[in-house]
Amino acid sequence: MATALEGLSLAKYIKASPALSRLIRPVANAYARAAGHRQMGLRYDDLVMEERESVQKALGRLDSREAYDRAFRLKQAIHLSVLHRELPKEQWLKPEEDTRYLTPLIEEVQKEAEERAAWDTVKVDKKGGH
Repeated sequence: MATALEGLSLAKYIKASPALSRLIRPVANAYARAAGHRQMGLRYDDLVMEERESVQKALGRLDSREAYDRAFRLKQAIHLSVLHRELPKEQWLKPEEDTRYLTPLIEEVQKEAEERAAWDTVKVDKKGGH
């Protein structure tokens, strides 16, 4: 079940269209640079709000190494934020390293919730009779 908080994603339509992808890519790259998360050593998925139940469940499914790395990146970013600094440029996260590690798990949790909701609302018709 999608909620209003999850938003609308046009990513699959943009990726499917080469022309649209070429048009949007420079804007997306400029946005990623302006967001500044890579300058703090954070991945895009580190910015996902943890308050949603689906995100909490997905975080619980991370392997121990990825969970440790996420915690390290968040602590490092908080420390840099308090100091009003960025990482040295050679330590910035490169775009090719900014992979989605949490989004696939969140989507999996949401699909499971949708399937569970569908099974919970199934009507059973009695056939035959007593």
